[in-house]
Amino acid sequence: MEKMEEQVRRYFQGMLDDSERLELLRRMDTDPRLKSEFIGQQNIEALSLLWKQEGDEREAGRKYSQLIRSMKEDHLRPRHSFSLYVRYVAAAALLIGSTAFITQHLSKESLPYEKAMSSLYVPSGQRAQLVLPDGTQVWLNTRSTLTYPTSFGSKERRVNLTGEAFFDVAKDAERPFIVSTKDVEMKVLGTKFNVYNYPGTDYIQAGLLEGSIEVSDLRMPTRRVRLKPNETVTVCEGKMQVQPTTSPDHFLWKDGIYCFENESLKNILIQLERYYDVKIEVKDPELLTIRYSGKFRQQDGIDEILRMIGKINRFTVTKDMETNTVRVSK
Repeated sequence: MEKMEEQVRRYFQGMLDDSERLELLRRMDTDPRLKSEFIGQQNIEALSLLWKQEGDEREAGRKYSQLIRSMKEDHLRPRHSFSLYVRYVAAAALLIGSTAFITQHLSKESLPYEKAMSSLYVPSGQRAQLVLPDGTQVWLNTRSTLTYPTSFGSKERRVNLTGEAFFDVAKDAERPFIVSTKDVEMKVLGTKFNVYNYPGTDYIQAGLLEGSIEVSDLRMPTRRVRLKPNETVTVCEGKMQVQPTTSPDHFLWKDGIYCFENESLKNILIQLERYYDVKIEVKDPELLTIRYSGKFRQQDGIDEILRMIGKINRFTVTKDMETNTVRVSK
């Protein structure tokens, strides 16, 4: 373990030769613990660079030391899971007034593979906005990850998404913009659209606001649809269903406004768990089937949102601060 940590440390200090760096990168493909170690150190390096770019070297050093000290006090070492790093790096990013996301990038100049891709992760309760190398604007919702190249190639502009994002794609007739998810691809030239692709859900959804997109099921390449503005496609269990977009308000999440129309309480609570990083328990299963329509601001807070919903169907809400658990019951 100590040797692994030392190799990762030497990598970021530029002390490995080309063959050693290649060997380390290849090992990451088959060693999850090494990959977690590497990503954790990578995030710390990214934050250190970000602080330095603010123009105060001494302040950058102070914040870097503060982050390391906090990790040691909680007995966290780089070999622990990436999810623990998310909490510390996201908190540090907030401290310096930056957007609430983690940038994972490889800034070494020696190997093309090392500097090819960047990943952006948004922790619970946060949103992020970025501009890709081609000028495309992206809004990322909570618990979402976007992976993209540091520079696009000459034939296409491809990114990978887990979670939810809204894209305002820069026009480029020569290079289609492609969003890849686990089982579905969306291909566009220039348009505005939303993609919903959270782990644990049994469907993938894309809604088009402007332009056109072609949606393909990667499990059956011949199965594809072309959306027109104000249409939404849902891909579930091998089927693709196109329907009119019920309301453009569903795209307002990027502004911190969340809308639901005839949604079951079960689906609403799943979203609230993401937005507020809490666990919600429902004692009476029949409550989960009740449907609601409404609109709320993220800043309203989960207590106020559940209080408003509870007034309609008379359920009560209690909160356990120690376990960060919200309980809903009749």
